[in-house]
Amino acid sequence: MMASYYRQYWDKGMNYGHYRLLIETLHAKEQTTGTNHSPEMLEYSRLNEHRMDRVEKRFVMSEALGAVIGDIKAPLRWLVLAEAWCGDAAQNLPALHQVCVNSSNTIELRILLRDEHPELMNQWLTNGGKSIPKLIQLDDNFHVCGNWGPRPTEAQRLVNEARTADEDHHVYAERVHKWYAQNNSADLQSELCSLLAL
Repeated sequence: MMASYYRQYWDKGMNYGHYRLLIETLHAKEQTTGTNHSPEMLEYSRLNEHRMDRVEKRFVMSEALGAVIGDIKAPLRWLVLAEAWCGDAAQNLPALHQVCVNSSNTIELRILLRDEHPELMNQWLTNGGKSIPKLIQLDDNFHVCGNWGPRPTEAQRLVNEARTADEDHHVYAERVHKWYAQNNSADLQSELCSLLAL
């Protein structure tokens, strides 16, 4: 894929502050991102605001990740596909933002709404599905140099087990979010170390 292809998406992306403001503004109108504004989706989105707040407050960058970031030779860009109603996005985006904040401008983050960019999402499917968040890592010239998502490996294992057992979504979602709260972004940071070492 030509660098100009990803440059156009990067230019359309919003920073984390604008993403949070968009969600807040939509909630004031009884809406969320995307086209489904049902009470259930609004409840997911509002709950995710609290999750994002919690992750932001509790985030502490590991020494290992700090060391890897310190070794980066040229700036990187993280282009992330997400939606406000997505629980995994709520658990991971704030941590990704905090990593960028603590990177001394070595890594920059921009966010695109998945449902507004289906052509890009379709290139980054997970097992044939449009799972988010999906992080596309770009170098300083907008070439892809890695990707991550939609969730840490252990969280994905929990989801896969639940789906194999045909478990109710609400039941396994609660278990996965409990795992996120206990893990406190540790697995995500470990996986980001691997991503950044590519």
